[in-house]
Amino acid sequence: MHQSSLFGDPAPRQPAELHRLFFALWPDADVRARIRERALALEAAQRPGGRPIGAHRYHLTLQFLGDFAELPQALAQRAGAAAAAVRAEAFDFALDRAGSFANRDIPWWLGSAEPNPSLAALWDRLGVALAKQGVKVVASHRAHAPHVTVVREAAHGLGAPLAIDPVRWRIDRFVLLHSVLGKRNEYSLLGEWPLEG
Repeated sequence: MHQSSLFGDPAPRQPAELHRLFFALWPDADVRARIRERALALEAAQRPGGRPIGAHRYHLTLQFLGDFAELPQALAQRAGAAAAAVRAEAFDFALDRAGSFANRDIPWWLGSAEPNPSLAALWDRLGVALAKQGVKVVASHRAHAPHVTVVREAAHGLGAPLAIDPVRWRIDRFVLLHSVLGKRNEYSLLGEWPLEG
């Protein structure tokens, strides 16, 4: 509780840090290097400006659990229990298109031209498992084209998606990531779960 002053109520305090929690596909070093090659070629050809994403931050978001004033340990534990219950086969995925989203940030991304049924099944099974554990999903990225962001705050959009030399990616696991907004150095890996086969 606070007291009002002659100058009105004080502005609400913003948390010093904002903790983000989400499930993602996490490329290995070889896939990261190939994504970086495509991103550099795209930047050289299209000159998006903006802020290139470091290769160590490349990921494909599956289920977004939210932003918090501090890392919610109990929520992370329930999310991990949900992930452990997911059964899905490993599969192949290709990043063969570059595009951009027309939002305020104008992110540029690499994604896939065709829907991938195995990726859709993984989304669905993870979403169901989270619901069974009472974990609310803030946003499901199934509604968007699956993508890996390579540039943020671009000066302009790309227009129509462009075909690129495909990056072949064997999806054999998924992970739970924690990041602190404003700290651009790294993500913390809270858990990883292998896919079958």
